[in-house]
Amino acid sequence: METQGTTDQQRVIGLVKWFDPAKGFGFVVSDQGGSDILLHANVLRNFGQGSVVDGSVIEIAVQDTQRGLQATEVLSITPPEMETAVPLKDMEEFSPEDIALRAIEPARVKWFDKAKGFGFANIFGNDDDVFIHIEVLRRSGLSDLQSGEAIGLRLVDGERGRMAIEVVGWEVAAR
Repeated sequence: METQGTTDQQRVIGLVKWFDPAKGFGFVVSDQGGSDILLHANVLRNFGQGSVVDGSVIEIAVQDTQRGLQATEVLSITPPEMETAVPLKDMEEFSPEDIALRAIEPARVKWFDKAKGFGFANIFGNDDDVFIHIEVLRRSGLSDLQSGEAIGLRLVDGERGRMAIEVVGWEVAAR
């Protein structure tokens, strides 16, 4: 890093140590070591996400400020491998390639309860509820959703109706 207080930025790859959407911030640990890097919710929202799951690999632009290292831009996020994830019956038959081939549909979060482990969204122009399971959210690299948040969904028809098989931030869906 350059001297403290300069506007010079550096690209950093690291892991999301933790992120709390309710508090509006979290921290990243650089692969190069050193001090934790502040990740503010506004910087994450500029990337098109309202949350990020702990352990995600993240590439960020970082600036050294009077308050320490801070992320100024999120360049990429890769969710952690979910080796211990609970298999979802409705998703067993889909490979990552199969999921990627499905269209992303624009949606708005109706409600999501992290403690209960699920929530619902509505595809734009359709009042039918789409089920979102916490494991799908985690596999998508997100940790939480806020009511009214715009997102993109890849869907399957499950035993109990339409459900999300992948959730992406609105900026990703718009690309």
